[in-house]
Amino acid sequence: MNAVYTWLLLTAALLVIEALTAGLTTIWFAGGSIVALILTFLGAPVWLQTGAFAAVSLILLLVTRPLALKYMNKGKGATSLDRMIGREVLVTEQIDNLRGTGEVQVDGQYWMARSADSDLTIEKGETARVRSIQGVKLIVDKKTA
Repeated sequence: MNAVYTWLLLTAALLVIEALTAGLTTIWFAGGSIVALILTFLGAPVWLQTGAFAAVSLILLLVTRPLALKYMNKGKGATSLDRMIGREVLVTEQIDNLRGTGEVQVDGQYWMARSADSDLTIEKGETARVRSIQGVKLIVDKKTA
């Protein structure tokens, strides 16, 4: 009967931790401990309880975690930085990757910029299109007509 209390205590502790963090950190192991608890009531030996705990926890983690994370992140939209991608920007300082120079203006703000094509120099006054963001630099392509 000692194993019953062990699995009950472990299940309760894991569920409390999950409730406090709400980050899908221990729920998989709580499922494994519930299976081990059921096996305890059925009279299974400790090695089977422990093995079932590990196996069920691992299976739940591998199978359901990606689905749960996808569901949890479903409502998250693009950030203001993400919305910059594809926008046209004005080059305010020549973009030359070899020299490490380049600046563009977006909505009145100045950003360091680099060319997506390392061999291409984009001159001051030209228009470019934001391709991606790397840290605090915008990676741009020369806008073609």
